[in-house]
Amino acid sequence: MAMQDPTIATAAPVIELRHVGKVFRTADHTDRAVLEGVDLTLREGEIVAMLGKSGSGKSTLLRIMAGLVAADRGEVRFRGQQLTGAAQGIAMVFQSFALFPWLSVQQNVELGLEAQGVGKSERARRAEAAIDMIGLSGFNSALPRELSGGMRQRVGIARALVTEPDLLLMDEAFSALDVLTGETLRDEMLELWETGRANIRSILIVSHNIEEAVMMADRIVILSSDPGRVRAEVRVPFARPRNRDDVQVRALIDEVYALMTSPAAMGPRVPAMAAAEQIGYRLPDADISQMEAILDLLLEAPFEGRADLPHLAGEAGLTDDELLPACEALQLLQLATLEGGDITATALGRTYYAAEAGERKALFGKQLLDRVALAAHIHRELAASEDGEVGEEQILRELEAFLKPDEAERVLTVAIAWGRYGEVYAYQYNRGMLTLPEADSETPRDGQDG
Repeated sequence: MAMQDPTIATAAPVIELRHVGKVFRTADHTDRAVLEGVDLTLREGEIVAMLGKSGSGKSTLLRIMAGLVAADRGEVRFRGQQLTGAAQGIAMVFQSFALFPWLSVQQNVELGLEAQGVGKSERARRAEAAIDMIGLSGFNSALPRELSGGMRQRVGIARALVTEPDLLLMDEAFSALDVLTGETLRDEMLELWETGRANIRSILIVSHNIEEAVMMADRIVILSSDPGRVRAEVRVPFARPRNRDDVQVRALIDEVYALMTSPAAMGPRVPAMAAAEQIGYRLPDADISQMEAILDLLLEAPFEGRADLPHLAGEAGLTDDELLPACEALQLLQLATLEGGDITATALGRTYYAAEAGERKALFGKQLLDRVALAAHIHRELAASEDGEVGEEQILRELEAFLKPDEAERVLTVAIAWGRYGEVYAYQYNRGMLTLPEADSETPRDGQDG
């Protein structure tokens, strides 16, 4: 395989971030860093992919680069000038398509040009060219509701490309699409890049898909979490198009998996300290049925207890966004370990695998109280309360001392699901109350028992 063009390293910078930081104010009026000391340069002729788990600040960093959010510390320079707001020459493609449903394809694509003050006839000409370039010729008058997901994302891409940006930012632009549509659109984007038809100087792709990053990017940036920092950069030294089955490509995919699952990337482990002091830990967004399916698959042939993560992902039919949080949860509960891009079942994991359903629940509950600080805190609060109940709003307020409100709500949702499964507490949805299982079984309300 040919090596990447070495001139990229000396090409002119398109955007430069120097010591960039961003903080948010918690419910108890404490400043907590989302991003800290981020240094990053994107150069002409370069596609960069950015990976990181929840809490790494990927989307926040992307919005800072787009000029949509201001950095609290450091500086951002676009084409050598300090970036102080949204700038011509930077365009963004969103995961959610972000189309105006009452506007036609043509009108949606023209919006960016209209904001730049481009005349009507020139807008129409350039929008038609962008629509044709992205493969939507003939759909100019269609409304978004008439289009498939892949076609709607094509409109989003055309709207970004029509402005001929120096820098294109893509925020998980393919993740809402089915696998085949996403791959097709990625390949078409790479063709536009390689031929120069899109007239883009640099692309930054925020992704959760490791293989996608290796197949598309010249360089992969990996962020750590809480706060987000650049903790690793990986050069991708292969010419495009790339063969995903090539031995060297597979080895690089394995290397990135290893970096993504190393302790620095996965976040701090919960130490054996007072649970109440650790409740701000970002629980992985892991579904229990997926965790158990992964553990079952891991302990059966051909893996027999140890697996390469990319291989396991393929066998399980899971995306990285599903696999990595589930594997992190298995490690958190001491049912498996992660090292060097491999997952290995522990002795406790083997016991769990062999157990009956009731025994699994009991073991899960025990590990939950031993290893998950928030679950132990909730259980202790319930035990100390007079009526064996605690409102979820109380727990949310406590979490918001550590996390943004939406993240606090997500973490509590995970903790409730895990606690109900492990039968360490129950939840009455209609009342928004957490209860001890015994109390809940005695006083069920509206069929909402544990």
